[in-house]
Amino acid sequence: MRIINEPTAAALAYGLQKKPNCVEKRNVFVFDLGGGTLDVSLLTIKGGTYQVKATAGDTHLGGEDFDNRMVSYLAKEFKKKHKEDMNGNSKALRRLRNECEKAKRILSYNNEATIDIDALFQGIDFHSTMTRARFEKLNDDLFEKCMDTVKRCFDDARVDKNHVHDIVLVGGSSRIPKVQKLLQSFFPGKELCKSINPDEAVAYGAAVQAYMINNGQGGNDSKTLKNLVLMDVTPLSLGTSIKGDLMSVLIPRNTPIPAKKKGTYFTDSDDQPTVCVDVYEGERLRASENNMLGLFSFDVPPAPRGFPIYICFDVNEDGILSVSAEEKLTGKKQEITINNGTGRFSAKEVAKMIEEAEMLKDEDEKYKERVKAKNALDECVYKVKKAIKDGNFFSKVSAMDKQRIMAAIREAREMVNNDGVEQGETYQYKKCLMELQSVTNEIMGKINSDYEEGDNED
Repeated sequence: MRIINEPTAAALAYGLQKKPNCVEKRNVFVFDLGGGTLDVSLLTIKGGTYQVKATAGDTHLGGEDFDNRMVSYLAKEFKKKHKEDMNGNSKALRRLRNECEKAKRILSYNNEATIDIDALFQGIDFHSTMTRARFEKLNDDLFEKCMDTVKRCFDDARVDKNHVHDIVLVGGSSRIPKVQKLLQSFFPGKELCKSINPDEAVAYGAAVQAYMINNGQGGNDSKTLKNLVLMDVTPLSLGTSIKGDLMSVLIPRNTPIPAKKKGTYFTDSDDQPTVCVDVYEGERLRASENNMLGLFSFDVPPAPRGFPIYICFDVNEDGILSVSAEEKLTGKKQEITINNGTGRFSAKEVAKMIEEAEMLKDEDEKYKERVKAKNALDECVYKVKKAIKDGNFFSKVSAMDKQRIMAAIREAREMVNNDGVEQGETYQYKKCLMELQSVTNEIMGKINSDYEEGDNED
């Protein structure tokens, strides 16, 4: 199984129907505004090869949202005219919503639409007129959100919008004049392609994808279809968790596949017997808030803290992910394979995860800073304790200095060992780190000074 998002499917339909013999490279942007979601994709088409550059979406933006704005406005108008509030009556609201949907469609080719509903609520007939200007004003912020999604796609793709050759409109709400006007302004001098059926393009493209997955089996001997290649991107970032539940991304979202990336990680304690390698997809900085795809335990030989483990993420052209862990001392290697359908999200769920990550970005950044400060303190404690242990430290310092440094270590250790990062704020970890470093540097300075004086006496 392979997941294909709607605008990518529409791009296949567009390429096959409108650019079947395309030799020169063309950048195609697909804008798919349906009833419940907005999905966009940027692809490069050359010959029979379709390479996805980036995708973006908004799961809370579509034709239904435009309808709801009209429903809310007209319900208030009804209450103002007739002193009756229909908001608690589902039947009345459903009838009003149906008429609003019809009005929205009429406003795509007329400047105004009439709404007439007999006995809408409490036996009262309702009549109103919705102008295109009023409709656009009611949904102005939603139209801007459409363009924010478009801009995000180009930011992810790192492609200049002026390098786009074709803009393809898909989905019933792409017919809305205001939407087309905003897109026309965003792509000055470019013609919007409205010639493919916006309601059928996605199904057509998905059928082509199914044909490709089935290796061309199904009774169609078309040379064009047999030579078709779709090069997709990773819909979500792929990575593993590191100390403090942080997500360490190896393959970022919208990376063209196939893709392969290696990372070096280190054990957290002396003589650590095993390393847990967990595999996540998602955009949250906190690993546990992402979607876990799999995990495995990897045995490591006894070694001091900081023993290196090499982890590799490899995604093939079918979206199958292989994750391996290796340590060089004994040459041991272990691997896990995650199929495309194993615990993976639909295109709509992917868009929702990206939205949530964006909304919680500030909160996640604060969490990341806390974890980094805590880890820095923990690392300092480890190094100081190691220096004391390895260097016959206590034979060179006074009893008072010994007491001071042990107290500083104890305080830092207690803060590090608090359950949950939230127990300490970033500034507390940083303050404790500075105090430990200050005491350590002062005492180490004394030792070095005494050592240099001894050399001079000789």
